[in-house]
Amino acid sequence: MMTRRGVLAALAVALPLPALAQAWPTRPLRLVVPFAPGGATDFVARILQPALQEILGQSIVIENRAGAAGNVGMEAAARMAPDGTNFFFGNVGTLAVNPTVFARTMTVRPAEAFAPITLAGDTPDVLLVHPSVPANSVAELVALARAQPGKLNYGSPGAGSLNRLEFELFREAAGGLDMIHIPYAGGGGPAVAAIVAGDVQALFTTLPSAIGQVQAGRLRALAVSTARRVPAVPEVPTMVESGFPDFVTGSWQGILAPTGTAHAVLLRAFEAITTAMARPETVQRLRAGGVDPVTSRSPEEFAAFAAREETRWGAIARRAGVTLE
Repeated sequence: MMTRRGVLAALAVALPLPALAQAWPTRPLRLVVPFAPGGATDFVARILQPALQEILGQSIVIENRAGAAGNVGMEAAARMAPDGTNFFFGNVGTLAVNPTVFARTMTVRPAEAFAPITLAGDTPDVLLVHPSVPANSVAELVALARAQPGKLNYGSPGAGSLNRLEFELFREAAGGLDMIHIPYAGGGGPAVAAIVAGDVQALFTTLPSAIGQVQAGRLRALAVSTARRVPAVPEVPTMVESGFPDFVTGSWQGILAPTGTAHAVLLRAFEAITTAMARPETVQRLRAGGVDPVTSRSPEEFAAFAAREETRWGAIARRAGVTLE
């Protein structure tokens, strides 16, 4: 994480002293979350909100704009004025998956439309089944799907979502499981509601979207997608432990601003966000919900990371043949 001294030094090089003296922010801020309430991105945003408001001395309005796997909110945020009051809470889906999956229909390119600020969390994904499914492990789910080809279905928070791609990887790694895909719009919340209701039998989703349902016994967690077990659910094995040695994925979130936002604002926002993420109460609340409170060392590092992730998930989407209009 870049220190405050490092941020101020970079600011001093980039801007004249009169600009440094200007107070920011002087008006309430807007943070666009491109998913419905209840998903991982919304979860992280609402934990960060009070700490950021205190640090910046301004109110922050969270605006949920769901639809088209996050593209509706992302495109709306890209059109907002780069005046230092508008920000976008992107994630691996909107920034790294969608540019390939929706290549023919997206009206903005994230790498061009936004100025990255910092990562703001790395969220493990979890493989879930409804309690009615007679499978208590990944191996048992694989065996069940093989015994009943075309009979089991799996949900996703959108046909072109990261979680859909994770399930495609799982099916492929398990030898080509014949299962039916059912997508849900609006992010993790609607998809989790569908599996709780028994409308779908299996699902990859972000852990914060489902941890309450798992703890209440309304869903069964078979494995997490991280390299190591997650402290919030220590009894749940990893996909690696479950016999899938190359299956390590996750859903990260990050904050950006419309391109053209003043460099001084970006650096001050970076400082405020990383400070808020490091607060003990923020760390505790994020980890309790299954989120690793990760930040970038600089806006430039976040930009490079997002570019690598776009390359990685774009290749996976093309291999799985996941392209949408």
